[in-house]
Amino acid sequence: MVIRVTERSLSLNAMRGLQANQGRLSKTEEQLTSGKLITKPSDSPTGTMTAMLLRSDMRAQEQYGRNAADGKNWLNTIDSTLGSVHDNAQRVRDLMLQGMSAGAGGSDSARAAIATEIDQVRDAMIGLANTKYIDRPIFGGTTEGSSAYDATGTYVGDSGSVSRTVAEGTKLRVDAGGEQVFGTGDQQIFKVLADISDHLKNDPSKLQDDLDRLDTAMNTIRTAQASVGARSNRIESMQQTAHDRHLELQSQLTEVEDIDLPKTITDMTLQQTAYQAALGATAKVIQPSLMDFLR
Repeated sequence: MVIRVTERSLSLNAMRGLQANQGRLSKTEEQLTSGKLITKPSDSPTGTMTAMLLRSDMRAQEQYGRNAADGKNWLNTIDSTLGSVHDNAQRVRDLMLQGMSAGAGGSDSARAAIATEIDQVRDAMIGLANTKYIDRPIFGGTTEGSSAYDATGTYVGDSGSVSRTVAEGTKLRVDAGGEQVFGTGDQQIFKVLADISDHLKNDPSKLQDDLDRLDTAMNTIRTAQASVGARSNRIESMQQTAHDRHLELQSQLTEVEDIDLPKTITDMTLQQTAYQAALGATAKVIQPSLMDFLR
């Protein structure tokens, strides 16, 4: 059986082959220019879906990192404030011991002067208790007010807590409740300081009990500061975990989307050679016809 092959069929086959070669070369050049294996979903539907999932997870890790950074700033602010509060409380304790001592330090006039200084320290501590982070009182819970304590040392915040999500299913508290830090009732440190000032002026015999109450309040502050430090360490660890996870996801995304540069360059060189060879072969196979000479 003899199959007749016309010049037209040879030309059409040659053109289809050249166009296929040119299409592969064009796609490889596009990949080399963009640096990406996937420039549109049709390039790899499975790869596109994987890349979308990876990018979504990366955005989540970035948000966890931002949450952790914000929480760390909250805790750092609380820690430094509690350090100042404790220093002020220690100053009051030193003044108390001076007022309880015999001699000049135990005189009525000296105790009155000490009481005045303690009142000033108390006002300063109330100011510290109203410390803000981004215009929110750090010891006021979730209150919408601008202060955690009023000028008399009365708590005006609420019992809510501020938390930050630092990983999937993991929330950490980043504030400190004023009543947990500064106490309540007769054990509240501002009440203790007010009583100390009054007893220095009017009833020194009660100063020993006041000293015990002050020591208890200072221990509460130190405990709160230790808790803040522990939470700060944990949130820093979670921040690093989110960063490491983001880098891991970035590496996985690179494997899905990015080209292998040496391989792509080699492929393009081979495709260019193949295309040039196809052009040469086509020129030899498709000889000029009589119609070409008559044009």
